[in-house]
Amino acid sequence: MDKIIIKSIKFHGNHGVPEAEREVGGHYEIDAALGCSLVDAGKSDALEDTIDYAGVVDLIVDIGTQKSFHLIEALAETICSEILRQFPVETVHLIVKKLHPPINQPIAYFAVEIYREKE
Repeated sequence: MDKIIIKSIKFHGNHGVPEAEREVGGHYEIDAALGCSLVDAGKSDALEDTIDYAGVVDLIVDIGTQKSFHLIEALAETICSEILRQFPVETVHLIVKKLHPPINQPIAYFAVEIYREKE
């Protein structure tokens, strides 16, 4: 299966278990791989034969900035479900990173990685 890969979608979102963390928010970064056939687009060179990359990015940023989740697992699941529902893709592979999480150790990020298929 072919893939469309989108790397480093960044936004500020209000997610986290403590209420104070959800109020202040934090920085997130998402990588997405969308499984779909690119044969028609490759032959036609026509935008209507591929996935609207900008639309996928807008959807991810809208969910990440307009909703609030306790867990990045729930954020990832919601994003995958909506991409599968709104776009003609067969699979979605996401890596959701919570950058500079508020813990007492200097780490770059926490992340979850999920893979979902259209039912």
